[in-house]
Amino acid sequence: MKQTVDDIKQRLKQADAKEFEVLSRTLADDPRKGVQAALRQAQERLRAQADEEQRIAALYQYESDLASGGVIVGLDEVGRGPLAGPLTIGAVVLPRSPQIQGLNDSKKLTPATRSELAPLIKETALAYAIVHIPPADIDELGMSKCLRLAFSRAVAQIEAQGVKPDVVLLDGNPLHFDEREVNVVKGDSKCASISAASIIAKVERDSLMDDYALEYPGYGFESSKGYGSAAHIAAIKEKGLTPIHRVSFCGNFLQESLF
Repeated sequence: MKQTVDDIKQRLKQADAKEFEVLSRTLADDPRKGVQAALRQAQERLRAQADEEQRIAALYQYESDLASGGVIVGLDEVGRGPLAGPLTIGAVVLPRSPQIQGLNDSKKLTPATRSELAPLIKETALAYAIVHIPPADIDELGMSKCLRLAFSRAVAQIEAQGVKPDVVLLDGNPLHFDEREVNVVKGDSKCASISAASIIAKVERDSLMDDYALEYPGYGFESSKGYGSAAHIAAIKEKGLTPIHRVSFCGNFLQESLF
């Protein structure tokens, strides 16, 4: 009995590269347009899948080369620029396998994808840590000192889990907080462990800001995540600051509200 077009489409949707190779030979001369369209779609899907696997392998290889094969902790920060909420640091030590598919700069991923990846990263990691620096500390110490403090705490938490990194990979410019520090500009899109750190930090901070939105309604923290959106700035001018605002970041808006 000849297979229907729908049956063939379903098989092609589920086929891996090896099965597709067999199916493509079998169906190459099938005259039905639906079959040929399904073959093209499956080929494009598998090509994109192979490209993504190569991209992920490159993330792991790039950082392994930087560390000469040593143990790596990747670090990244989220929340450097908002008017409210903490500075959040993620730190992740990944095994060389299994490789986590989908890793990328957290800003390039959808919230749904980040939420799917974050628990997988935590389950796969040899060690991970998340550090929050509250707004009051940012006001008192300044951002540069808070960054060094947060990264140092994150590395200490990793080591407390029994993992001793040979290399501390840091996204962005040098901070000179650790003698093992290696800096990678745009590291969250080049290094697997930095990508992972950026994702868990982003998911953790976003969840915290959602909680703050319930505690301090009217500021739109659930959508702005504390950044200076027009609605957030308008709320500051109308309602003043909450305990989670960074006073040193909000002076201009408070002065404007007086006139």
